[in-house]
Amino acid sequence: MEVMTVLQSKKTEYQNMLKRNILIIAGLFVSLFVFTLISVFVGQAKLSLWDSVKAFFGAGAEQNVRIVHYVRLPRIVAAIVVGFGLAVSGCVLQTVLQNPLASPSSLGVSQSAVFGANLAIVLGAGAYVGTSGALNINNPYVVTVVAFVFSFATVLVVVGISKFKNFSPVTVILLGVAATGLFSALTTLLQYMASDQVLSWAVYWSFGDLSRASYLKITIISAIVVPSFIVFYLFRWKYNALSGGDETAKSLGVNLNVVRFVSLILSSLITAVCVSFVGVIGFVGIVCPQLLKRFVGSDNRFLLPASGLFGSLLLVISDTLARLVVSGMNLPVGAVTAILGTPIFVYILLRKEGNVYGKRS
Repeated sequence: MEVMTVLQSKKTEYQNMLKRNILIIAGLFVSLFVFTLISVFVGQAKLSLWDSVKAFFGAGAEQNVRIVHYVRLPRIVAAIVVGFGLAVSGCVLQTVLQNPLASPSSLGVSQSAVFGANLAIVLGAGAYVGTSGALNINNPYVVTVVAFVFSFATVLVVVGISKFKNFSPVTVILLGVAATGLFSALTTLLQYMASDQVLSWAVYWSFGDLSRASYLKITIISAIVVPSFIVFYLFRWKYNALSGGDETAKSLGVNLNVVRFVSLILSSLITAVCVSFVGVIGFVGIVCPQLLKRFVGSDNRFLLPASGLFGSLLLVISDTLARLVVSGMNLPVGAVTAILGTPIFVYILLRKEGNVYGKRS
């Protein structure tokens, strides 16, 4: 009788958890929808709500239609896709590397992309200094491609070396730190040798800026993020097993090398393509999974989609603030996410029962 009572209690607890997590995910989805609408209808351009609504459906003044469809919508959709991708990548990396501080930039991907972009700019690929002294951009995709090549090459090197250590989480993190330090130093040297005009654009490129987004870029990013998320979700039970430690995962038949290899490659690929197109956007990949874990738990059936939706929501809100806080100026969205993410991150650390290395003694 006592056993039946315990089983019934566990069943009730599980059902309550299931309902709570579904409600949280539904709430995140509704919140994202609401803030997306708000972001579409507000901005620097002085459009009334009715003008914005008409422009959204392709009616009204041509200028209003262009503002909504070619200025606001691309950056909003980019915020949704990039935020989702970075948050999901962070969630996966924190699981497979068993480190709550792991993020999409842990493998040196972001800094290598910045170096690649700076190298292309300094060498004059895609940009040149005109007779007036201004920097003219003749092919911005050249810079993006070079940034992506360097970032993904770094991924292959880090993952390749890690394979010899059976993808030890410590080895992966340390290699990422080494790569970040190396490319930071190389970027500094490039910027030191660059002219003032070239330096200004090189520095500007490194800022997270969703105004660069176009429908073509969004399509390319989505072509990486969506299939990768499907693979991550298919691995959800393996990630749950891995959360219990390597030995637990092995005892349940999880091939750790394969799971870590695929997860590292796809997470880094998402980061590489996002950074290459919109610049460095920090804190989304580290804060979103950690915060959502407090509400939905460690079950990746719920943690993965919840983290992704919250990443999208955070980036949409951040981009809206970046467009509205200073009149006549678009702030770098990467700076806004850092400002919003820092207090959240500190809150998580203060509320966490154990520190990032284990339980308190």
